[in-house]
Amino acid sequence: MNNEEDTQVIDRIFNVGRSYNDFQKADIPADIIRAVYNLTKMGPTSANCSPARFLFLHTDESKARLMPHLSPGNIEKTNAAPWVAIIAHDMEFQQKLPELFPHNLDAINWFSDEKVREVTAFRNGTLQSAYFLVAARALGLDTGPMSGFNNEGVDNEFFIGSRTARENWRSNWICNLGYGTDKNLFARSPRLTFDEACVVL
Repeated sequence: MNNEEDTQVIDRIFNVGRSYNDFQKADIPADIIRAVYNLTKMGPTSANCSPARFLFLHTDESKARLMPHLSPGNIEKTNAAPWVAIIAHDMEFQQKLPELFPHNLDAINWFSDEKVREVTAFRNGTLQSAYFLVAARALGLDTGPMSGFNNEGVDNEFFIGSRTARENWRSNWICNLGYGTDKNLFARSPRLTFDEACVVL
């Protein structure tokens, strides 16, 4: 990319990108959603443990299952989004380590303690979810990240007792995906300056 293209991408991800509260009715091909994940997965995690898991809701029926667990202010925007991602982490992520970290087959034992697994899954899953947000914006999607929902309700609805590979997934946050509109888009909030947020020793 040339410098102008670099600037455009950086602006789209950070300087211009916003958290949208409404979306156009235009659908998003599933191939773009796959492309977002395929970028996300390339970001680094501890021992390549990659604990983030993504449940994508696309049909009206699947989104209807989510609605009872959302805060009232998040229902309309989520209904408007063509895609909704429930971003979770796998509490048994270590089972994939022989595949993901093959040069040290003892790595699975590094996470035998449940508390260590819990902290590692949450930290690295959250890190991956940030990659997800950046990847979505980089590929031209607008995002509506939100935490206003009942985690326990979402977990019971989609994960716990599902008798699938999702049994050990636990929700972290939710991200609406699509092409945003200006509806209910308020002015960008201030950010802390470098001197307010950073210390150099």
